[in-house]
Amino acid sequence: MRKRERDEEFSTFVREATPELLRIAWFLTGDVEDAKELVQASLTKTYSAWSRVRPGLAMPYTRTILVNHRNDTWRKQRREILVDPHESPEPDGPSGPAPADQVIVQQDLIEALVALPEQQRRVVVLRYYCDLSEATVAHDLGISLGAVKSSASRGLANLRQLYAPTKETVR
Repeated sequence: MRKRERDEEFSTFVREATPELLRIAWFLTGDVEDAKELVQASLTKTYSAWSRVRPGLAMPYTRTILVNHRNDTWRKQRREILVDPHESPEPDGPSGPAPADQVIVQQDLIEALVALPEQQRRVVVLRYYCDLSEATVAHDLGISLGAVKSSASRGLANLRQLYAPTKETVR
């Protein structure tokens, strides 16, 4: 594949994958600017390996880089300052902004996710938001399968307590 074709293919991937990668990164970092930097670093690493990335596997490949880079950064810093959940990236999709009721419910869920301990939040995001298997989450986070299961269980239990939507938000 010629460089021009490879670059065009990568540019298309970046345009399509960036919104989803930003949401995942924000859920993992809790900060919009850190999420943008994490996505940029992940895309840079993906570009350098683009010729080896199999067709159709670019998103999982980049997501793995994103999670690994996040883990490396977290280990080095060991400090996080979470920002107000109202500063999260907007979940606009191809059909435009989400209806107002969905935004309110989604904002409540984001606030509950931010309140989770770090490992529980990372496991819940990767396991249920990204729909990864327990084994994949364990591998990506560098923790045992048992730690994934217990963190997911505790994280969901905490979310149920924290989130507990009122009857007014459920229609």
